[in-house]
Amino acid sequence: MTPPRIAVIILNWNGKDDTLACLESVTSIDYPDFQAVVVDNGSSDGSVEAFRQAFPQVTVLETGKNLGYAGGNNVGIRWALDQGFDGLLVLNNDTVVDRHILHAFATAQQRFPKAGVFGAKIYYHAQPDVLWFAGGAWHPESLRFRHIGKDKSDGPEFSAARAFDYVTGCALYASADVFRTIGLFDEAFFLTYEETDWCYRARAQRFECIYIPEAILWHKVSVSFGGPTSPLVNYFMTRNILLWARKHLPIRERMRLYRQTLSKLRRILLPPFVLTEDDLSLAKKIFWAITSWRKNLSANLANPTHRTTLMAVRDHILCRYGDCPSEVRVLAQRKNVESSQ
Repeated sequence: MTPPRIAVIILNWNGKDDTLACLESVTSIDYPDFQAVVVDNGSSDGSVEAFRQAFPQVTVLETGKNLGYAGGNNVGIRWALDQGFDGLLVLNNDTVVDRHILHAFATAQQRFPKAGVFGAKIYYHAQPDVLWFAGGAWHPESLRFRHIGKDKSDGPEFSAARAFDYVTGCALYASADVFRTIGLFDEAFFLTYEETDWCYRARAQRFECIYIPEAILWHKVSVSFGGPTSPLVNYFMTRNILLWARKHLPIRERMRLYRQTLSKLRRILLPPFVLTEDDLSLAKKIFWAITSWRKNLSANLANPTHRTTLMAVRDHILCRYGDCPSEVRVLAQRKNVESSQ
């Protein structure tokens, strides 16, 4: 059987050094028929010139502006579909891949012809023997997604292919026919949860999401947008899980998630109001309690995590999707500066 012709789609936004390292590994892949494609989301760090100089064999597509993970990858996916590729691997730029990764995915596609989506075994780049992802599952009890195997050493329990709820967009492989059936990533998400939404849409069409342990890579984890504690990450994760829930969760679980979110808002907006037990008059006790409450509220609203949580919930309620408000990026940049000092 002729091996599928595969496009490897890598999104870049001001991540020149990481993408160059990724391309170094991708261009060394041992596979007979593939094309690396970089989609540049309007970078200003000289990325495009560096890619074309270092890797002239790589196709570079320029969007001219930041379209987010969903919009940027959609540009690459459309290009690959128009060019007639058989398989598409959507790959994070902050990864380094094993040279046999495409062979593993192509073999899996033949082994599981009725499956639609395939994911990799992913290790931490900084801890090459520690797992970051070996399948993804939704946990109704905690109302959160969980990476199977995360922070564990590899072992036999992670060595078999099996179906999961979703595969991470860090390395998502599917045939061109599946993309044509399911459609592209939903650009309302912009960043985070778009691949989860896509996997759930695929499963609704009876395509399984299969973890393939032979497909291996190493991930630098959230380098592209500031790490897991970034206000930018918090905004998109908070807003987009609510959007994902609106699209995919049954009503009872969705209501539980909403109550959980309201509980977070209550803690931010309603800090404790405490009357002191001293000899002051009742009026003075109330005055000092209100003063203390206002001080605590002001501190909460100044906290970047709390502030972006409030903005995320507000924007979900108002159906403001796509990119985040500019204030979120300002808060993220400020935190990056503070962290570097």
